Amino acid sequence: MDLFAQAAERDIQTGFHDGQGQWHTTDAAALEMILAALPARVPRRFLDHVVVLRAGEGGRTQLTGAATSPLKWEVWDRDRLMAEGSANGGEIVWPAELPVGVHRLRLADASLYSEEAALVVAPGKAYAGTFDRTWMLAVQLYGLRSERNWGIGDFTDLQNLLRIAAGLGAGGIGLNPLHALFDDRPAECSPYSPNSRLFLNPLYLDVEALPEFAGAADSELAPLRRSMLVDYPAVAAVKWKALRAAFQQFQSDPASPRQAAFAAFRKERAPLLTRFACFEVLRHRYGTAWWDWPAEWQHPDDVKCAELRAGPDGAEVAFFEYVQWNADQQLRACFELATELKMPVGLYLDVAVGVQAGGFDAWNEQVAISRHLSVGAPPDALQPAGQNWGLAGFNAAGLEAQGFAPFTDMLRASMRYAGAIRLDHVLGLNRLYVVPHGYRPDNGAYVKMPLEALLAVTAQESVANRCVVIGEDLGTVPEGFRDHMAAWGIWSYLVMMFERDERYAFQGVDHYAPNALVTFNTHDLPTYTGWRSYHDLQLKRSLGIDPGESDDARRYAIEMLDAALRHQGIDRADFFGVAHFLARTRTRLEAIALEDLLGVSDQPNIPGTIDEHPNWRQRLPATVETLAGAIDRDALHVATADRSSSAST
Repeated sequence: MDLFAQAAERDIQTGFHDGQGQWHTTDAAALEMILAALPARVPRRFLDHVVVLRAGEGGRTQLTGAATSPLKWEVWDRDRLMAEGSANGGEIVWPAELPVGVHRLRLADASLYSEEAALVVAPGKAYAGTFDRTWMLAVQLYGLRSERNWGIGDFTDLQNLLRIAAGLGAGGIGLNPLHALFDDRPAECSPYSPNSRLFLNPLYLDVEALPEFAGAADSELAPLRRSMLVDYPAVAAVKWKALRAAFQQFQSDPASPRQAAFAAFRKERAPLLTRFACFEVLRHRYGTAWWDWPAEWQHPDDVKCAELRAGPDGAEVAFFEYVQWNADQQLRACFELATELKMPVGLYLDVAVGVQAGGFDAWNEQVAISRHLSVGAPPDALQPAGQNWGLAGFNAAGLEAQGFAPFTDMLRASMRYAGAIRLDHVLGLNRLYVVPHGYRPDNGAYVKMPLEALLAVTAQESVANRCVVIGEDLGTVPEGFRDHMAAWGIWSYLVMMFERDERYAFQGVDHYAPNALVTFNTHDLPTYTGWRSYHDLQLKRSLGIDPGESDDARRYAIEMLDAALRHQGIDRADFFGVAHFLARTRTRLEAIALEDLLGVSDQPNIPGTIDEHPNWRQRLPATVETLAGAIDRDALHVATADRSSSAST
């Protein structure tokens, strides 16, 4: 069988139309690497897909292959048989009382041939939230300035911002991903390139809030507080030094009540927490990518991790667990404060589309994560060369083989303290565009994913955690995808900049669907001030980047925006006018960026740049202490009056 036939058999699309309508075919050499990087699906005779059922409804599944009659089926939850029966006329009729969960389906015919597959039973829809229509402040947590933080926004700043936001009438705060990065590579600061999506970035810890904190020198902290950019290496140096001192103090008092709480956390989050801490110890020990470690450590082994934890490195393992415990406690305190303030959304957290190949998640999950492939996007109008995000993503066969446990773990970690999450590039649940290492972004291929099963698992965790799920569905969206997502209760993500008609006029307020988050821009797009002043176009040209838009096109866009505002009787063309317009849409949730409320010109991130622009490092012009006075509260009140943060469905 040739490469392209193998690809078709494994649901790999080897050709695609780009944003200009041109057809691309993946090179044979690149395709060979893609095939080699993906695990093969277990061959099955009776079923060619994961069975997905909605709880309480039962259903029917048609079998695909011939079986020696009779064919028996059993549904197992670990070691417990939950249901059994026989296939009739080549189909299985499922009982309606199967419980929600991911179960194992066993099939066997009279010839004693048998096979197993996943069976997913899900709620009818994802969690819908308890609010009618509300808005939230969107902020890059690292960019918060305060008189007390250590040069980077932290969880105490977040608590103070929650109080400010509640006072402004907001229903929550939207945040950049809080995923763990690499502590020894602080300059690699993109929150969308995580070491792990299962754990938190310790730089957001307020070290001074730890009971074991022993103090820090003002001479180290003063320049960090003054800087208008986050100096990640310097911040990391002082924070890790203080954390190690706090841990030493913590260890010195084994009778402390906090010791019992720490032990409970370690037990609750095992084995993943233990593996993560061991991974961090090993990563520092060997100083290389995990695939170059000694063979005994190239795969996670809970027995060996227990030995490492009990040996001379045990204190170092415990240190990384201690850091994660405190980060978890401080984020939980933010969640509890939002609940106390009766904010219907509370925290809205972002989930990156993938992980770094050399990080914990890729080491821990080598079957379901393909480290030799990078997730990206094919050429389109905004990115004519295509995109390679340098991140490893999940693959279908590995997820199915493990009952979707790695995907479930990621969702649970993200939803733990969130009232809503955003799944970055949710289109990847349907198909992922992957690029083999060493190839250009336009030489990748689409790999089919088990969309129905992934949406069902998402709905399961959404309901279990009472967490609204928003799918970032920007870009080239397959026909029917948004309807399919909506049928599972997953909300859409609507960016006003992109919601234009064939004349490039802005869509009216009736265009926007109710179950969606609406915003003017994103972290990858210009702020309102920057957009209106052409600052983003001028900046990109100065960096040698084609902005993809002329000054004349921008002038026309501004005219179209002003016309859309006037059509609604909104007489102000500043950001508050835009926020007022979005408040009149039917969308249940609106995000208002703090940068836009403060008139910031520069955007948090310019895609395609690394050192040319201070991506993910800019701090806000106002401190948390002066923030409330820096915002035009009267204008904001008028702009958000059409939304209510206290209404319930």
